[in-house]
Amino acid sequence: MKVAIAGAGAVGRSIAAELLENGHDVLLIDRNPRAIRSDVVPGADWLLADGCELSALEVARLELFDVVIAATGDDKANLVVSLLAKTEFGVGRTVARVNHPDNEWLFSDAWGVDVSVSTPRIMSALVEEAVTVGDLVRLFSLRGSHANLVELTLPADSPLVGVRVGDVRWPRDVVLVAILRSNGIQVPEADRSLEAGDELLFVAPEDAEQALQHLLAPIEHHAVGMERSEPPQ
Repeated sequence: MKVAIAGAGAVGRSIAAELLENGHDVLLIDRNPRAIRSDVVPGADWLLADGCELSALEVARLELFDVVIAATGDDKANLVVSLLAKTEFGVGRTVARVNHPDNEWLFSDAWGVDVSVSTPRIMSALVEEAVTVGDLVRLFSLRGSHANLVELTLPADSPLVGVRVGDVRWPRDVVLVAILRSNGIQVPEADRSLEAGDELLFVAPEDAEQALQHLLAPIEHHAVGMERSEPPQ
């Protein structure tokens, strides 16, 4: 897979190194000459250019890339890169870094963003995921499909404890993707029974989250719930 990353700072270089290790082709783009550090990520291609300029992206031949990641420290730049990649070059998938939570609402398909990654949101969700039982925690938003990756730790008094996965009637369009149990990952096969303490990971549309919460844990356990899984505005 060919991936272009706009922003060759610490975040962009870390993403590039990980993608290279997984066998992908990576191009790093940055307008700052001091950011061009080919010795740090030697397997990547580098382009000294402003990713917000159409001419620079034409030089990069962005239409040949499968994914564009806007990873600069400037939200305005990340939005422009995403929009140009999607509208001018038809890139199949765009991922954009959100630096300031107040700007998160802008990172939508209207600006060409398929997936937005907000560090404050992820950190907040991980804190809640670590301490809550019986509450649905939103871990990640999949903007392109209007769905979210959500997690719930199954409480001992859940009516689904001991029930086979295949016997559960999940809300419409909700998919159980993994069960985390005893520090391991369990495939949610139809014959596998749910156990108290299971961390269940779902892909679910936003309008199905309340029904999913009620199905898994109809009894309230904590004050922290779905409403508080969102970062403060």
